[in-house]
Amino acid sequence: MGRQLRLDLQSAIPQTRDDFVVSPANERAVAMLDTWPSSQGGVLALVGPEGSGKSHLASNWAERTGAEFLQDVAADLADLPSLEGRTVAIDDADRVDDETLFHLINQAHMPGGGLLLISRRRPAAWSAELPDLRSRLDAIRVIELGSPDDVVLWGVLDRFFRQRSITPSPDLLEYLVRRIERSVPHAREIVARMAADHRPPTRALARELLEQDGGEND
Repeated sequence: MGRQLRLDLQSAIPQTRDDFVVSPANERAVAMLDTWPSSQGGVLALVGPEGSGKSHLASNWAERTGAEFLQDVAADLADLPSLEGRTVAIDDADRVDDETLFHLINQAHMPGGGLLLISRRRPAAWSAELPDLRSRLDAIRVIELGSPDDVVLWGVLDRFFRQRSITPSPDLLEYLVRRIERSVPHAREIVARMAADHRPPTRALARELLEQDGGEND
């Protein structure tokens, strides 16, 4: 399943916390975010491979806590004091410049603060030119999401079909779980392609679409 996503998925139905399928691949991360931050605040890193649900889980956390969710950060240091005493989440945090990240980490330890860093890699593997930042990154607590397992893939496929008013058969779900790439975006893509085809959502249709992508035969 090596192709890139071919559909515009930006208009997909918003994902809520209840939509997040919990399984052994992610239950520890879910449990920690459900109770974090405590009154002590601090910094936590949420890491995992592409399609593991990091942004989904983080955005739901930000909504619950009232956190500022920063994406594509290009912060002016003069604006950072406005985030003091607040919880903040940063997507693709390993791309943030050293000075901005250093200040945000320091602010996270102030009363009312908290910083959730989202990335595919652990902070200890990020580049850092500032020695003080390097030591802080190495000390950050990490929670990790695994690649979606069978439970997650089954759950999200079923949800994506039902959002399109399609009731998938267990046989179809089992077939897709065994064959699609193990990521939520690819699960969403194959459901969108099957729905757009307007033929009945069967194993035969799924096999045809996957074969177009170089997928395995039965």
